[in-house]
Amino acid sequence: MNAPTSPPSPYSSAIGKSNVESHTLSVLVDNEPGVLARVVGLFSGRGYNIESLTVAEVAHAEHLSRITIVTSGTPEAIEQIGHQLERLVPVHKVIDLTLVGGAIERELAMVKVQGKGENRVEALRLADAFRARVIDATTQSFVFELTGRSDKIDQFIELMRPIGLVDVSRTGVAAIARGAAAP
Repeated sequence: MNAPTSPPSPYSSAIGKSNVESHTLSVLVDNEPGVLARVVGLFSGRGYNIESLTVAEVAHAEHLSRITIVTSGTPEAIEQIGHQLERLVPVHKVIDLTLVGGAIERELAMVKVQGKGENRVEALRLADAFRARVIDATTQSFVFELTGRSDKIDQFIELMRPIGLVDVSRTGVAAIARGAAAP
């Protein structure tokens, strides 16, 4: 007898479709306890995945914070997420930076690599090519600091894996629209 299966979430049903897109959402919210939990709860309650999440206060006097969320789904699912976020009480503005176009996205990563001899030399050579800085060094390992687009960081990590990748810590995406006008 087969066990009953739960219906797939809208996110998981979209994975097999070819029109799944990654979007970066900028959400301006009140800086108060519980707001992040509400935003994250909206995603988890509807089965949407958060690939990256950063939060920081952006206007101290107004008590406003910006939540930057990278998520994936069909264009319809992303649009639905945006509308649902707009209905949350502490949310002031939701901007899909992917649709606005030309947004600048950056991420910070610290990458720990161990190695001796030729592996050590190769790690330093690759770090130089990626403009990564050495922020800690021992005779056994390095910790590199790298800033850039997420795909650049992914590529650096993959190149370090066979050399002796030990650990990775990433901040998540920070993003802002280009141009003088406020979005």
